[in-house]
Amino acid sequence: MRQILFAAAIAVVVSMAVTRTLVVAFTHRRTPDRVPAGGPAPQHTGLDTPTMGGIAILAGIWAGYLCSHLAVSRLHMPGPSATGLLVLLLATALGAVGLLDDCIKVRERRNLGLTGWGKAAAQIVAAAVFGYLVLRFPGTDGMTPATRHISYARDIPTVSVGLVAFLIVVCFLVTTWTGAVAVTDGLDGLAAGTMVFALGAYVVITYWQYDKACADMPCPGCYHVRDPLDLALIAAAAAAACAGFLWWNAAPARILMGGIGSQTLGGLFAALSITTHTELLAVVVGAVLVAEALSVLLQVVVFRTTRSRLFKMAPFHHHFELSKWSESTVVVRFWVMAGISAATGLALFFGEYFGQRR
Repeated sequence: MRQILFAAAIAVVVSMAVTRTLVVAFTHRRTPDRVPAGGPAPQHTGLDTPTMGGIAILAGIWAGYLCSHLAVSRLHMPGPSATGLLVLLLATALGAVGLLDDCIKVRERRNLGLTGWGKAAAQIVAAAVFGYLVLRFPGTDGMTPATRHISYARDIPTVSVGLVAFLIVVCFLVTTWTGAVAVTDGLDGLAAGTMVFALGAYVVITYWQYDKACADMPCPGCYHVRDPLDLALIAAAAAAACAGFLWWNAAPARILMGGIGSQTLGGLFAALSITTHTELLAVVVGAVLVAEALSVLLQVVVFRTTRSRLFKMAPFHHHFELSKWSESTVVVRFWVMAGISAATGLALFFGEYFGQRR
């Protein structure tokens, strides 16, 4: 637990420091970003707010993870694991995609960076490589970072897929979660605050899996998860890094997380759900992200079929803005819903565990 708290402490300090540095460095390098056509007129927009603040989140995650391992290196505890490094490498690869997207926006001074197909192709390549590798690297007990089973709060033994289908599932999860975080990043602090709750739930889940691991405590309800403690360090560092970023970016934001932030966090969340064997439970934990993504999909489907709009604007946090809610009211209420969804996910997780113990 002390190692997890240390990872979080380092991550929040690094994220706050790097965010502040980026604010100063990028103040005069502004780009139109996150300004929907025909949308509400906020007090400030991406036109006067620098972007690429997600660099601070990614830096905080890596710093928290690595420093937590360095801090215990003399205690002869295990170093970075294959599972943890694969999760971080996927998040970093997707962050690089987001960084390229942001750089194009800055250089061309436009609202669009990479083309949709170009971004999707890069995400799929990164996800496919990750999906292939997480089925490799067996530990001393033979467990790999992921399995081909579909999972809820643990693997569902009767639902297994082949390699190709597994890679398709991984690509779907990665592209879906990164897209969900991207559309949620539409108001100051909305995405970062939502991710604090979702990742905080995964700190609890991974620590519980570590405490009840079958390798250490074989009993009904134990977990066959490789390197859950390492995943707890990553989840704690990521949640803290989001909190550190949020320190400077509650409304009015001084810098946007940009594509690098949304791609990093979406990929990290997807990777955590896969390696903790909780793909279906993640839908509940990240219900606000799911609702935001679904609002865009439903808006498109309804408009194309009926030529009318389901929401005043999608994603639907803008619907509430156009309904005369203030930006801070929308953000705080969405944070409340994010907390409720994270708590509901934890309740389902523990309910499944105690159900196994009966």
